Amino acid sequence: MKQPHGGNIVAFAKEIGCEVREVIDLSSNINFVKPNIELDFNSLNISPYPNYNKLEKAISKLYNIDITELELFNGATTAIYTLFIELRLKECVLYAPCYGEYERSAKVNGYKIHYINRFENLYEKVPKDALVIFVNPSTPDGNFYEIEKLMRHWIEQECTILVDESFLDFTPYSSATKYLKEYDKLYILKSMTKFYASAGIRIGALLSCAKNIQSIKAKEPLWKISQFDSNYLQSALEDRTFKDRSKKSNRENKEFLITIFHKFKYTEKIYPSSANFILIELKDIDANRLQKALNKYKILIRNCATFYPLNSSYARIAVKSRGDLDILKEALLSL
Repeated sequence: MKQPHGGNIVAFAKEIGCEVREVIDLSSNINFVKPNIELDFNSLNISPYPNYNKLEKAISKLYNIDITELELFNGATTAIYTLFIELRLKECVLYAPCYGEYERSAKVNGYKIHYINRFENLYEKVPKDALVIFVNPSTPDGNFYEIEKLMRHWIEQECTILVDESFLDFTPYSSATKYLKEYDKLYILKSMTKFYASAGIRIGALLSCAKNIQSIKAKEPLWKISQFDSNYLQSALEDRTFKDRSKKSNRENKEFLITIFHKFKYTEKIYPSSANFILIELKDIDANRLQKALNKYKILIRNCATFYPLNSSYARIAVKSRGDLDILKEALLSL
């Protein structure tokens, strides 16, 4: 089965004939550590229209920005499509491989796409006035890049810049928010649901200077996020121990995951990762054959053939619980 996106466990369970709850989903890069939610949803008042003031204040505090520099969306992907429409530029640069919805949005909105293979030529010159898309930490490999040199190059070319920091919360590194005061054609994307283990609630945030955010807000509907979504994330952000617990568990389990693949006879290369997943280059087997072998263990991995310019020799494996990774270890040793 060729997965266009990680996490399609319903289709996978149907294909291999098991219950959804039995699937070990190593294809999805959603945090396996969950925040403590101190909220009774049965008592939540959903009669009035939602108000996002508290959530916006919490997120602006989290990322140390002004509330006027923030707009919320029904997921980060919605923010991507909105931005492409808002900017109405002619060209965009995708530092590949990257999240596939960037390519799709660019094509839907008539942008000419320039691909830069960041594995081979990170500092290739970009076209003047283009929209630059840079995911940091990257996907599907999870590498974090120090982007000062790239920022200077992009600014010299008068580009509009989108830095996708959907996985930055898993790392100890600093955000590109420090550039917001310096360059008014910079946007930063935050997927609030990757780190906070809640892909189903669909909350993303776009950060930019107040002028840019006001321009976007003027064209957006008043209510994009439900009270349930908003209150869930507010409660998650109130868990003061979650960040440290999550980073510690992900770091330890990622180290264990890496040792598993170091011992796997079909591993050609393990790419450095600061995120909650790793990219494996395979030898003498491809991701399709590996997936078939893992089916009997009800393990789903991410075939990276859909990440240009990669192919089915690459697989992304998400960091999950020690129990899940123990089963993966058993499965790989049996091959």
